[in-house]
Amino acid sequence: MENSSRKIYTRRGDEGLTQLLSKETVDKGDKRVEAFGTLDELQSHLGLVRVLTCQESIRSILYYVQENIFVASAELASTSKALSDLKRRISKNNTEKLEGWIDKFTALYGLPKGFVVPGKYLDSSALHVARSVCRRAERLIVILNREERVYGDLIRYFNRLGDLLFVLAWSLEVNALIEDIVREVIESAIKEDKT
Repeated sequence: MENSSRKIYTRRGDEGLTQLLSKETVDKGDKRVEAFGTLDELQSHLGLVRVLTCQESIRSILYYVQENIFVASAELASTSKALSDLKRRISKNNTEKLEGWIDKFTALYGLPKGFVVPGKYLDSSALHVARSVCRRAERLIVILNREERVYGDLIRYFNRLGDLLFVLAWSLEVNALIEDIVREVIESAIKEDKT
């Protein structure tokens, strides 16, 4: 059992302040806190999708993304001066990996011909929620980057991640639709055999 003397609350945030990873104290309404707080929200949504989907390939992709979100959050929770102290940062290689998956899933499932209205299947709908949170995080990073000018790689990564989440949601929808059609054909054949 864990040490029971540790407490989750510190009371330091009761005044509306929080401490960055690089030890500076900032207001909880700070743009940086808003950005990494939104990434925390995205983490939770991606975790939910991993539980909801049966597609192992998508689950492993989302886990990779979740690990990268921790890295990106550390970048956002550090001042521009402290970024060089980080062991890992989001790079062009991370974005290229997302592009590879986008290309692979687009080749397999194509793209929708019009707007997609989420809501037909639970896992794809949850992935669309994650996608919209990702787009909000991207916008917040863009705003922060206007002042800091150090988050270009993060902007590219989250822009591409939004695209990937859309493509993955579409692939889940296509898979579920195919399963529905197969199920209907089988049920129809069984009914015909009984008559």
